[in-house]
Amino acid sequence: MLTAEQILASQKAAVETLFGLTSKAFEGVEKLVELNMTASKAALSEAAGTTQSVLSVKDAQELLALQAGLFQPLAEKTAAYSRHLYDIASGTGAEFGRAFEAQAAETQKKFLAVVDNAAKNAPAGSETAVAVFKSAVAAGNNALESVQKAVKQASDVAEANFNAVASTAVNAAKTTTKAKR
Repeated sequence: MLTAEQILASQKAAVETLFGLTSKAFEGVEKLVELNMTASKAALSEAAGTTQSVLSVKDAQELLALQAGLFQPLAEKTAAYSRHLYDIASGTGAEFGRAFEAQAAETQKKFLAVVDNAAKNAPAGSETAVAVFKSAVAAGNNALESVQKAVKQASDVAEANFNAVASTAVNAAKTTTKAKR
């Protein structure tokens, strides 16, 4: 049986985890707002510079050259922005994943302690049922670990694909810009 102190400690740990995760979520939002503010300031500054450049153009050929010169930096900045956005999202998600794993491990440990305690106090002849129950718990834990590993591998593949697409987009922009010149 769980004592009042154990229940209170468990509730306290859950509240601390909740506040910790809430803090991490706010940190992610703060990073996102900071990223968007920086990107907005840069876009506004670049728009002013581009407007001045367009107003100083003397002919259509110069306008086309200016337009071609703007395409590559735009693709690079878009890729960099997407990269920062992905980093913020994956970092915050990783924090939540670590907290979930730690909480799950702690819960599993407490559950197994309760099962062991119940097994010690079980009537004679129930050893087989206790062993079957422990085996089922172990199989469930193994399944959970397998799912966690699969999610981690899928995340790694998604990140590699994201990086490849971003790199391809920037390279395509460079190629297009060189071809127009």
